[in-house]
Amino acid sequence: MTTPAFDRELDVKGLNCPLPILRTKKTLAEMSSGQVLKVLATDPGSVKDFQAFARQTGNELLGSDEDSQVFSFFLKRK
Repeated sequence: MTTPAFDRELDVKGLNCPLPILRTKKTLAEMSSGQVLKVLATDPGSVKDFQAFARQTGNELLGSDEDSQVFSFFLKRK
């Protein structure tokens, strides 16, 4: 995956559901429409959580990646 450019990074490694989603929601609320947030998480369940979060909120999941059990998600603020 080509890494999209991003405006902010949020590190939620070590946190389990629902904390990564809650912190992401709070951070996105502070951002402008069209900005991209990179989220780093270690919870394996976060893959499905972020897909569902993007569908439910209308924020676009630009992509995700995994490297050494760290998941990266790129969300574009609606």
